[in-house]
Amino acid sequence: MSTYETTYDGRAVADEAIERNARELLGQVMGYVAVSVGFAALGAYLGRDLGGGTGLLLFIPAFAAIIGLHFAASRGREQLAIGLLFGMGLLLGLAVAPVIADYAGADPSALWQAAGATAAFVAALGAYGYATRRDLSSWGRTLFWALLGLIVFGIVGIFVSIPAGTVIYAVAGLGIFGAFTIYDFNRLRQGADSAVVIAASIFLDIFNVFVLLLDLFGGQRK
Repeated sequence: MSTYETTYDGRAVADEAIERNARELLGQVMGYVAVSVGFAALGAYLGRDLGGGTGLLLFIPAFAAIIGLHFAASRGREQLAIGLLFGMGLLLGLAVAPVIADYAGADPSALWQAAGATAAFVAALGAYGYATRRDLSSWGRTLFWALLGLIVFGIVGIFVSIPAGTVIYAVAGLGIFGAFTIYDFNRLRQGADSAVVIAASIFLDIFNVFVLLLDLFGGQRK
């Protein structure tokens, strides 16, 4: 066998191993995401009778779970990170449960439309992010500042009446989290982080897209 053939075979085996590892990581991450979505749905059901104030307070431990998850993952404590991931899903489900209960009582179709649109939205953008061979890690800083700007806009909107402010916020949020979806699935493709951390990021993309679409679909009926 020539040196060229040996090198070619070696590269082929290496590429096959990389693809196999990528598929395994994809399956692991999407499994974590699916379970997290299930916990969020459970939280939304269990918290259907909670008050709006209680729901808002539950965002605090949910945020703490996100921070704890990243800390545990960075220390190699995978089981703790997984538990915090699922706990975060449950807490976020409880946090939005009062809102979902209101929509379920007033117009259940908004829930189903938002859920269907979220699935299509994330699937399309996630497929692009995973399929592209470009390394999109440079998007991270820009998306962080865009998200920070969205948060500031949302806070200002609480105290200042902005014409069509809700629609602007929702559309801008979908643009930002759509880009985050591409970015996070590209991180998954690149194997840029642990399975739990990437799963948490993708779950948060799905969660925020669903909430924003629910606001848009529900707002059309107000």
